[in-house]
Amino acid sequence: MVRCERVQNEFTDQADQLLPPEFRPKFGVVLGSGLGQVIDDFELVGKVGYAEINGLPVSGVPGHAGSLCFVRIEGVDAVIAAGRVHLYEGWSAKEVTAMVRLFAMLGVRSVLLTNAAGTLRRNQAPGGWMALTDHLNLQTTSPLEGGPNFVDMTNVYDEATNRLLKKAASENSLALQEGVYAAVRGPQYETPAEVRMLGGLGADAVGMSTVLEAIQARALGLKVVGLSRLTNWAAGLGESEISHGEVIEGQSDAAKELGVFLRALAQDF
Repeated sequence: MVRCERVQNEFTDQADQLLPPEFRPKFGVVLGSGLGQVIDDFELVGKVGYAEINGLPVSGVPGHAGSLCFVRIEGVDAVIAAGRVHLYEGWSAKEVTAMVRLFAMLGVRSVLLTNAAGTLRRNQAPGGWMALTDHLNLQTTSPLEGGPNFVDMTNVYDEATNRLLKKAASENSLALQEGVYAAVRGPQYETPAEVRMLGGLGADAVGMSTVLEAIQARALGLKVVGLSRLTNWAAGLGESEISHGEVIEGQSDAAKELGVFLRALAQDF
């Protein structure tokens, strides 16, 4: 597997300047739409706006604050990216995954990638969580393009950490299932026919992020965990039209639940 020191990284000269004194992040978290409030649950050691970091793209999507936050969770140093950029905004796959490369330069060895997703399964209602066991990359691109960067993707998402998530969910009465996440390009939501196709391909939820970041993280040798907040029924399964407002509505409760998962992972992730 390609390791971080062998992957071109545009943040080499900035990493030490960004870290607060004596702060060594053990793991990194990328927050999906509307989940930024989770940061309020932890000790905030420092914060830097994306616009202040050379080479880091800034999202213009509501629900993505654009701040790199250095926090302590149960005494463990972690870095949380409050917001991400997406292909549908016009960014390239390399730009979309810049945060993961920055994490690696900051010393992070494990990443939790979160997202808001539409559920494709009738027995998996909106309002719960899905731990990713695998994914479908339907975004027609990869951050590894440009060379023979062959990376095995047999076991992208860490099974042992998923077991920790399930234990935390059970102990705190949180709805958590496991499944396959399909990443599409967007920005339009899927049609009912596309939803039926995705279900036939084996997907359990659909969104517009996460997979490219997971590919980049594996290329860097990082442990990867994916967690989808199921915010809505996919097209054709619900009774109302899908909107971004629906996706981020009620995410304050989701942020509190994400805090439970982060506390459970802090020592062992």
